[in-house]
Amino acid sequence: MTEPASPQLSPELIAWLEGWEKCVQSVLSQTTGQPVVFEVSREESPRTESDPWFTVTVGGAVRGEMALRLPAAAGIRLAQRVLQETEPAPETPTAGHKEALEELLRQIAGQAATALAFTAGGEVQFHLASSGPPSWTSSAVSSLHTRDEAGSPVTIEIQISAALATAVAAPKPEPAPAAASPAASAFAPADAKTPADPAEAARYERLRDVILEVKLRFGSRRMVLRDVLALSAGVVVELESNVNSPVDLLLDGRLLAQGEVVVVDGKYGLRVTQVVDAVSAS
Repeated sequence: MTEPASPQLSPELIAWLEGWEKCVQSVLSQTTGQPVVFEVSREESPRTESDPWFTVTVGGAVRGEMALRLPAAAGIRLAQRVLQETEPAPETPTAGHKEALEELLRQIAGQAATALAFTAGGEVQFHLASSGPPSWTSSAVSSLHTRDEAGSPVTIEIQISAALATAVAAPKPEPAPAAASPAASAFAPADAKTPADPAEAARYERLRDVILEVKLRFGSRRMVLRDVLALSAGVVVELESNVNSPVDLLLDGRLLAQGEVVVVDGKYGLRVTQVVDAVSAS
């Protein structure tokens, strides 16, 4: 990844853009199955009216907006790769292509939320939605240029609003002393202590390789016996959770975390949005 110098941008904003660039690179490399290398420009790339736009609303430690744009043809090709379509790319995207492209960008945003927590000075959330061109004038632009396996150009443009640029560059509070994570305390005895001697630390280290089975729970429902006995092929069982409810991640029947269902390389996955602590899980 090459990048020209950007003296006009603050170091914090450059780090923010670089974090997004690395996450885009990581997700596209996983999606295409080959390493992706970008040429990075801090200038807007040529656009057309048919180019899809996405707005990213930023919350948490910093607040503001971002915008993502792809050329229409490149967006269709990326969506086809996500859907594992082999036929020639159509001139206009289908509804399935739009959903696949949006899900791909959500995966990038999910990685970026974790990668940029230090730069933001705390937890940060990204809420991505399909949109039109932004109404605001961008304070920073990063255009990522590469080519797919067929040699066709692929560009992803990132724009930063003035409000977000100001928030990212603002002084951050000093980090609080490190504390034990809620996930670790949920499964530790009340009198558990951090291992102090090397031998005890080694025993804890060996436990890290223990394989545990986790399960996803989309929802549940209590049924009377007569309804269970009446089940047959084609019967729909309605769950108590709606389609927008978070999915539960269970370890040995115990609620560990919640998140959103994603599709990665044709397989279901879970983007964790909340780790449940011991009090709320009990």
